[in-house]
Amino acid sequence: MTERMTAEQYKAAQRAAEGQGEDRRRVRGTQRTTTADGITHDSKTEAQRWEELKLLQASGAICGLRRQAPIPLIGRDGPIMTDSGNQQRVYKADFVYVDNALGVMVVEDRKGHETDKFKLVKSVLAAQGIELLITRAKG
Repeated sequence: MTERMTAEQYKAAQRAAEGQGEDRRRVRGTQRTTTADGITHDSKTEAQRWEELKLLQASGAICGLRRQAPIPLIGRDGPIMTDSGNQQRVYKADFVYVDNALGVMVVEDRKGHETDKFKLVKSVLAAQGIELLITRAKG
């Protein structure tokens, strides 16, 4: 005979099997971190890079610093749409700024590990003529 369980019991069992209800979107155990200025970042290394970039902007090396800047994804035949077809897919760059010495806009992503999804998005952006600067934590 099959055991019966309520919907709540089933959800609890699923959470236990998936890792105690952890956010499965986190990559390799990253932890959300809040910086001194109250901004929440996806990882500690991203928060550290934000602090570094703020110092570079204060020194005049870069300007126009933005975080989580949306970049629409466009394919050969036009905008790349979500599965529902109602919205255009966007890539959110960790940081976007202008390098004053070179006079170019830099799109930067802080990565500890490149996922397959990220590699695909990176290829789409390259086809759009946008090259990503990928920075990694030292250590």
